[in-house]
Amino acid sequence: MMILRHLTIAAALWLAAAPIAQAAQPVSLKAETVDSDGVVTLGDLFDGAGSAAAVRVAAKPGLSVVLDAGAVQQLARRAGLHWANAEGVRRIVVRTGADSGTATSVSARAGNVEVLTYARSLSTGDIVQPEDLIWGKAAMAPTDAPHDAEAIIGLAARRPLRAGSVVAARDVTAPQVIAAGDIVTLTYEAAGMVLSVKAKAMGRAAQGEGFAAQNLTTKRTVQAVATGPGQAAVGPGADQMLASPAARYALR
Repeated sequence: MMILRHLTIAAALWLAAAPIAQAAQPVSLKAETVDSDGVVTLGDLFDGAGSAAAVRVAAKPGLSVVLDAGAVQQLARRAGLHWANAEGVRRIVVRTGADSGTATSVSARAGNVEVLTYARSLSTGDIVQPEDLIWGKAAMAPTDAPHDAEAIIGLAARRPLRAGSVVAARDVTAPQVIAAGDIVTLTYEAAGMVLSVKAKAMGRAAQGEGFAAQNLTTKRTVQAVATGPGQAAVGPGADQMLASPAARYALR
């Protein structure tokens, strides 16, 4: 009993002397997330970063870089910071800033327009990620150049895209949901009647795009419209989707 009592006292003294784990430091996202040296740190992003301000988040080779908010939140947590992200921010755009910490203005005069460019080369079918886009300058912008990175992120490259080239809407499409050779379910819907059959895709398609499909039973080839992974519409509904851009984009 005496030995047990000594062990209990020793354990209590050890626990009392042990360092107390500190709670994560609450921080808030800055109204202007800017960087002036090409390296984005937690201090560039958050007010109240304290000793974690120098923790590196990403390199910024261009005028701007787009960061995934979830990844930034995890990095901040590992550095002892707590960002609640109550606003539900999905992307953080860090622009080039002056030493004073204010964002620099970008001239829109001829030969000096701000455009989105690709930070790395992409292969056909690659999904555009936030870190794949940076803001840069170009002599002129394509007529379909996006004004917001959010319009491009999550889409798939239509063809190989070279690092440094200017982003255009025609570069990308909705991600492929059906590949050639896939067995898909074709759904025919009209006048309250719904019929489904199995078919083999004769080509690939993104959501909302048309493709040829061969009925497995009749071997007849029909035109279908991809509505999701392994799913497609045929008949009047499919014809309406192909004829109406609004209907196609609603699927996406």
